[in-house]
Amino acid sequence: MREYARLYIDGAWQVPSGQGMAEVIDPASEVAIGRVPMGDEQDVERAVNAARRAFADWSRTPSSRRAGYIRALAEQLRAQAGEMADVITSELGMPVQWCQMVQVDGPVEGLEQYVELAGLMDEVREVGNSLVYREAVGVCAFINPWNYPLHQMIGKLAPALAAGCTVVVKPSQETPLHAFLLAEMIDAIGLPAGVFNLVSGPGSKVGEALARHPQVDMVSFTGSTGAGVRVSQAAAPTVKRVCLELGGKSPLLITADADLEAAVRHGVQDVMINSGQTCTALTRMLLPVERYAEALEIALAETRALVMGDPRDPQSFLGPMCSAGQRRTVLDYIRLGQEEGARLLCGGDSAPGLERGFYVAPTLFADVDNRMRIAQEEIFGPVLCLIPYADEQQAISMANDSPFGLSSAVWAGNRERGLALARQMRAGQCFVNGGGFNYRAPFGGYKQSGNGREWGEEGLGEFIEVKAVQL
Repeated sequence: MREYARLYIDGAWQVPSGQGMAEVIDPASEVAIGRVPMGDEQDVERAVNAARRAFADWSRTPSSRRAGYIRALAEQLRAQAGEMADVITSELGMPVQWCQMVQVDGPVEGLEQYVELAGLMDEVREVGNSLVYREAVGVCAFINPWNYPLHQMIGKLAPALAAGCTVVVKPSQETPLHAFLLAEMIDAIGLPAGVFNLVSGPGSKVGEALARHPQVDMVSFTGSTGAGVRVSQAAAPTVKRVCLELGGKSPLLITADADLEAAVRHGVQDVMINSGQTCTALTRMLLPVERYAEALEIALAETRALVMGDPRDPQSFLGPMCSAGQRRTVLDYIRLGQEEGARLLCGGDSAPGLERGFYVAPTLFADVDNRMRIAQEEIFGPVLCLIPYADEQQAISMANDSPFGLSSAVWAGNRERGLALARQMRAGQCFVNGGGFNYRAPFGGYKQSGNGREWGEEGLGEFIEVKAVQL
């Protein structure tokens, strides 16, 4: 049991103004594993004021010194990677075979690049009779999700620190423990008081207060599209900058000349990692009609080979849903898919033999029409829609016929053909023939998947104001 009774504000652990504690539930055992404070609007006020006081000095701190703090935090995370991964497995349910690599090691790699990128803040561009400077946006509020909690926090925090911003962080109520462990690391490296502040609590109080606060210059939010709209509305009266990483319903377009077995197996695994609780998951597999039956057999065999079970068992590929509520949502969508006329190939209910835990068996739907709700709405569970297409023009049209545009993928017979198709995808990123995630490349979405970018130099740009000085 990890219990935190205080919030991290102004460089110290402080007694919260908010009343009560929130329990953190292990989704595999349904047992409480931690407690965190329920902050409120007064706690937000204290944290924002601390960040505002710290901003002037921190933004003028030499970039090399800010880079030193980033390096020190990366070292702390590497030294405690096992503990951090264990915490995230316990609160999220992601299996240990994936958790450290995806939830910890990847974000640390992304963090380390900002040791170098912090130096970009010193560059001055001369344009005619003007000097163009980069300056920090100011006080930033981060409202983080539960599915990749450290990953998304570092994706915001690293460029913010590099740019010279100060921050107030609100973790998800489902997975807050990692944020308190991170705050302990930040305290240990001696980051100046007020640069980083942590306020846990419900979105209706803490999140709303951060989004509307007049002293917050920017809010970065990761979560559902509906919640992102509400954050934007709360932020609008103060005309603050808003960066949103929202939902997805990403396509995987497999061409007729592709290595079908490799492509389909990759697509199934992509969706089932983290039990489908991934905003970029390739949840729509578009298949050439002439190879459709063969693809269904491959997908079914691959899905049945995946082990679902205790996330602490290294053999488990899938763990549970993060919460009972998420499990209900996924099962409701599975029922909806059957009502819409999609053919259930496997899954569709709780995992056999797992009496406790918020499990949903990996589920395949065949003969899905792209207009069905299960093909248009984000389910956020281990559910894959298999959709046939007649020709590539129809495939591209279906791939882009979505309110979302966060990610996409193409698997083609060769790289050049894959690139040509990738350029036609209306999405913020496209993976060709199994290409890997790159922390130095920009990450973000088109359409209702959000605005702004994370990671890489473009991620730094979200935290920069540009000033022209005329001479």
